[in-house]
Amino acid sequence: MAKPSVTSADVARLARVSQSAVSRTFTRGASVSEDTRSKVMVAAKQLGYRPNALARSLISGRSGIIGIAVAYLDNQFYPVVIERLSRALQVEGYHTLLFMTDPGDQDKVVQEILQYQVEGVVMASAHLSSSMAQECADHGIPVVLFNRYVSSTPASSVTSDNIAGGRAVGRFLAQGGHERIAFIAGFELASTSRDREAGFYQGLAEEGMVCHARAVGAYTSMGATDAARELFSRKDKPDAVFVANDHMAFAVMDVLRNDLGLRIPQDVSVVGYDDVPQAAWGAYDLTTVEQPADAMIAATKDILLEQIAAGAVSRRASVLHGELIIRGSARTG
Repeated sequence: MAKPSVTSADVARLARVSQSAVSRTFTRGASVSEDTRSKVMVAAKQLGYRPNALARSLISGRSGIIGIAVAYLDNQFYPVVIERLSRALQVEGYHTLLFMTDPGDQDKVVQEILQYQVEGVVMASAHLSSSMAQECADHGIPVVLFNRYVSSTPASSVTSDNIAGGRAVGRFLAQGGHERIAFIAGFELASTSRDREAGFYQGLAEEGMVCHARAVGAYTSMGATDAARELFSRKDKPDAVFVANDHMAFAVMDVLRNDLGLRIPQDVSVVGYDDVPQAAWGAYDLTTVEQPADAMIAATKDILLEQIAAGAVSRRASVLHGELIIRGSARTG
């Protein structure tokens, strides 16, 4: 037979306190004396009581849940960000639900997220249509595009300054004495890749240079591997390559060293983007542009909490500066 469920009324009777005191004890930030809290916790432990978060959300109309939609976790940047964002929201009394998406089904996944009565949505490495973003806004649910932006959507966005980062890479490689500087793009439709490439071309132009060659890695390890082989099968091989993120840059470096026998940076310099933890490992020692993850997470949290508290959605765009981190994978002249 199923064990009878223990209710807050049972705890209140055993602790000799009111039922509302039990509720306050298990509500983050609620006012309750230490004596009352101690009585309630002892009684709850004795009875095996656990508060029902779903039932409480039905009563309060507040789920305390933020939905996060992610298209892929291969890129080492996103697992770090999702962990830190989840912890930052947890401190504020919110919990996260993670949903995986595929290209073309983001709107469907957001519809599923909304069934959990979430109070906000974060799209990380994923997009949603303007109509879906508007539907969320109409219901007072803020949506933040993390590390992405779409100018036509009512959703807010938090990004690093990808144009400035790409520009810094272009100038750095040009000033390092390189003559044949190539670029490996990410996913062609992603704002991150477009802006990094645009800034890169701008930085090269400021130094009187143009991009020597270009290939597309589509933000995948396999794509980057193929792109590297394509670029370095040319007679006029690049002597430097800017890769649109670190995840692809690692694959490129492996191809250059292991398959083609090239030395980094003596034969070819490699620069990435994101500054994921593995970029500092001795095996890669990758020069890269930092994504200011902590500042991006703080901005995302602030947008969500402010708009949840206001009960109204407004479009905000937060663009944060990241530094070029110089390590051993690129010559400096």
